[in-house]
Amino acid sequence: MRILLTGAKGQLGRAVRHRLPDDWELIATDSKTLDITDREAVANMLENFQPDAVVNTAAFAGTAAAAEQASRLFAVNAEGARNLAQAAFAVGAKFVHLSTDYVFDGKSRLPYAETDPPNPQCVYGQSKLAGELLALASEPDTVVVRTSWIYSAHDGNFVTALLEKAAQGGAIRLAADNAGCPTYAPDLAGTLIGLLGLPRFPQGLLHYCGGQAFSEYAFAQAVLQLEAERNPAFKMPELIPVSSAELHKHRNAPLYSVLNCTKARSLGFTPGNWQKNVAEALAQRQTA
Repeated sequence: MRILLTGAKGQLGRAVRHRLPDDWELIATDSKTLDITDREAVANMLENFQPDAVVNTAAFAGTAAAAEQASRLFAVNAEGARNLAQAAFAVGAKFVHLSTDYVFDGKSRLPYAETDPPNPQCVYGQSKLAGELLALASEPDTVVVRTSWIYSAHDGNFVTALLEKAAQGGAIRLAADNAGCPTYAPDLAGTLIGLLGLPRFPQGLLHYCGGQAFSEYAFAQAVLQLEAERNPAFKMPELIPVSSAELHKHRNAPLYSVLNCTKARSLGFTPGNWQKNVAEALAQRQTA
């Protein structure tokens, strides 16, 4: 199978590259090698490579400053998704597109299913929802995979940022009133790849995330406890629980974004044990 991967240098893109079967052919792109906002460049790339599938992990995710960056957000997250989907359709390729829990408003107290109406509260979420709709309208063979709170051994996520703050010393303030499911990038990568190997490609929306819900505060406690068990020299910092409104004044993240993954489980995609996943990320971080 021939795969075109976008966002190849991000933490999920890296995980996809590492999980890809050895006998699959891959062309891995990033923003420098393929500008997905350039419709002609995207069309030419797919026409030349003739992939069997396109896996889009590229995104612009500057949620804190999203209101000031709306144009770029919609260019990458919406128009980019449309360009890839249209080009995939033109060459007969399947399209796997990554989306987010930010498409929901966080007012539910039950896990969000694929059938629940989206209602994004920030520009980032609005741009991702627009990308979903454009992709699904442009290419029938599209699956949009919504996920949440991605982490790995590589920099740029909650776990690595937490450890960096812990190393600096001092107290760490964390939201204790939110809820989401941390998702291990290699697990998610395995699911994205696995979808392409199914006898019947599951078109439409699909939720996949880690199997355990946490607040940021509770997840930080769990991560740091595992780090302390792994590393006797680790000094446990003080964690201070605060409200999301106090900590994330400009982010507008959904307060509750647990996803219902019943559909993914029915297809055979079950998240790994969260303790094992976090421990693996902590161990691999030393060599990442």
